[in-house]
Amino acid sequence: MAKKVFYDEDARARVLAGAEILYNAVKTTMGPKGRNVVIGKSYGGPSVTHDGVTVAKSIDIDEADDETLGFKVGAELIKQAANKMHDVAGDGTTTVTVLTYHILNEANKLIAAGHNPMLLRKGLERAASEIIKELSKLADDIRGDKKRIAEVATISAGDEAIGKLIADVMEKIGPNGVVTVEEGRGLELESEVVEGFTVQRGFVSPYMVTDAKRMEAVYDKPAIVVTDKKVSSAQEFVPLLEMIAQNGKKDLVLIADDVDGEALSLLVLNRLKGAFNTLAIKAPSDKDVLYDIAALVGAKVITEDTGMTFDNVGSDVIGSARKVIATKDLTTIVEGEGSKAAVSARVDQIELEIDNATSDYTKKNLQKRHAALTGEVAVIKVGGATETE
Repeated sequence: MAKKVFYDEDARARVLAGAEILYNAVKTTMGPKGRNVVIGKSYGGPSVTHDGVTVAKSIDIDEADDETLGFKVGAELIKQAANKMHDVAGDGTTTVTVLTYHILNEANKLIAAGHNPMLLRKGLERAASEIIKELSKLADDIRGDKKRIAEVATISAGDEAIGKLIADVMEKIGPNGVVTVEEGRGLELESEVVEGFTVQRGFVSPYMVTDAKRMEAVYDKPAIVVTDKKVSSAQEFVPLLEMIAQNGKKDLVLIADDVDGEALSLLVLNRLKGAFNTLAIKAPSDKDVLYDIAALVGAKVITEDTGMTFDNVGSDVIGSARKVIATKDLTTIVEGEGSKAAVSARVDQIELEIDNATSDYTKKNLQKRHAALTGEVAVIKVGGATETE
């Protein structure tokens, strides 16, 4: 398809028009008095949300004719800003959408009046720096303050019961804990705190996502295989898949140095066919963390250092967990099925290494591993009378 190129005022007008479409939809959710938005789906029932980034993600502008060409670019600029805010802070996406649109709108007016775009950019950067300094002075640290956390959560959720629940959960797991959400079986909100492990690595392919709305891959009681190998050949990997299937498992979480080529194609194809579900996660760069994970889930690290390959290992290399949740850059393992003795041995070893560490960098990394192995995850179970609720 041939590309159409637009310049100057025409280009800016098209970008701004696309941004305005997204802005008008998202701005309605702004603040504690913001309105809910009902989003229709091509499958299933509608969803009701008060979240700006969810509204933004649901809008896909169709450039059906010459009049609307370029609109999509403007909408994607707003989406990008909202997504970035969501990834960094988990909130404030509507505010960012409103600010981004008005910056684009006012900048367009100034450029049309003859102002230099580069000087405008420098001015915005300087202003942003000063505003951040002032906001930092005004910021109120509420870590450890259960009452204030409940107030903020209540405003954000628009529900006092949810605010109180979140404050209770945060008190139990601390500021560095992890919170996950899953569908409950009752009508009420419930929560529980379980053992959990997080690693700053996510899924290898978006085709492995099971929840498109949250862009998460969620696997219940999967088989878990841990390796420091790069998996490229489908042929060498098939024997392991067959062994796992023979053990009655249809879900596999593979934590590997990398997964690509024929192997990745095989795993994605099997998932799309519904034959075998695999979540491939890129292994952390620190090999010691692989052994931490293996201890946690009751697996053995498949490594060439000991001559292990996928076709010469037994079922004792396979671990499991109550649940594994992965996004594009974070994986949470909930209640690994490894023995407490094995996990305690890893924790004791790490504590000894912390005591003997000679550099702050090494000590900090060891402390992160210790926190991950001894950490807890809060699970909030959301119930309702209907799926939409």
